[in-house]
Amino acid sequence: MRFLKKLFKWLAILITILIIVLYITDTDYLIKAVRTIYLQGYTTAYLDDYKKFDNQIIENGTPQPWPNHKNYNSIKETKPLDSINKTNGTIAYVIIKNDSIWFENYYDGYNENSQSNSFSMAKSYVSGLMGKAISDGYIKSLDQPVSDFLPEFSEGKAAKMTVGHLSSMASGTNWDEKYYSPLSITTRAYFDDDLEKVMLGLKVVNEPGQSFKYASGDTQMLAMVIEKATGKKLYDYLTESFWKPLNSENATLWQVDSEDHDLVKAYCCIASNAKDFARFGKLYKDHGKWNGKQILDSTFVAKSLKPVYPDGKVYGYGWWLKTVATKNFFMMRGHLGQYVIVEPTDNVIIVRLGHSKGDNTQVGSFTDDISAYIEEAYKMLNK
Repeated sequence: MRFLKKLFKWLAILITILIIVLYITDTDYLIKAVRTIYLQGYTTAYLDDYKKFDNQIIENGTPQPWPNHKNYNSIKETKPLDSINKTNGTIAYVIIKNDSIWFENYYDGYNENSQSNSFSMAKSYVSGLMGKAISDGYIKSLDQPVSDFLPEFSEGKAAKMTVGHLSSMASGTNWDEKYYSPLSITTRAYFDDDLEKVMLGLKVVNEPGQSFKYASGDTQMLAMVIEKATGKKLYDYLTESFWKPLNSENATLWQVDSEDHDLVKAYCCIASNAKDFARFGKLYKDHGKWNGKQILDSTFVAKSLKPVYPDGKVYGYGWWLKTVATKNFFMMRGHLGQYVIVEPTDNVIIVRLGHSKGDNTQVGSFTDDISAYIEEAYKMLNK
């Protein structure tokens, strides 16, 4: 009994010393990481972790449900699709044809209105908000220097960094996109309660605008630029610019770093559902129009869906680009396999949400599951 008392005493002392060291070394964000992720049995962010963080509500306006296609749910999942859905923990799989729900199914206790984390699909919304801020006159153009809004980036190579570079992932910063390292800036940004401080500590180490390098920090910095330019919180700007005008059926949430600092995690973390996420894909498919009204400039939309750099043919301004066979797709993509995949010529939108993409260690590259979700959807459509 004495031994156990001594053991618990020394454990308490060690834990106290560890916590003190974390605060002294400015790594106390790891306490939140352990509490919200690791003690929940996960090794990385997960679909429902938004419940563990501070969020801001994004209200919906007048709901406009998607109509059902005349062949709604007339075909079941193919065997390969059923297999990959089970293996990767799909929670939602939706096929939209000619702006009507052709097929939908939900799994693992989720339904059509269930919220789950968008992860990096949020980047497409932020890029769209940049385009909106340009057309609204808050930002001059894609070529406006970031330093006009964030004077901390006014010297050396940083002075050459533009808002367009941020949207196209070409800032040249020293951001390190590592999801499983507890000491990476990506992990710090996810758990730190002062995200602006983290971002302003970045250094521009390479010439901006030269090549594509996937970096969540670029989108986060772009969000800070948009807030400075518009004088509006990004969640409010999303509400008025897209969420309400696109007649979303559900209100949604956007994670913020903390109640005190109230800065959205712009590179990730909008909690919504498959059919409301799909609306943003439809907006870009329809050249920025919704119900006949021009919501987003069509020229900006067209530019967003083309490669910006020769070594980054997979990425435009906030959207991923992929060719499968003879078909050209653009898509929103997020950690663990969150996808809104659009083929405008066929007027097809495929949405997949889930717990895994198979190989979750791959970052900034296409995994095999994407082709499977596309190919099986077309097999179903062609039956």
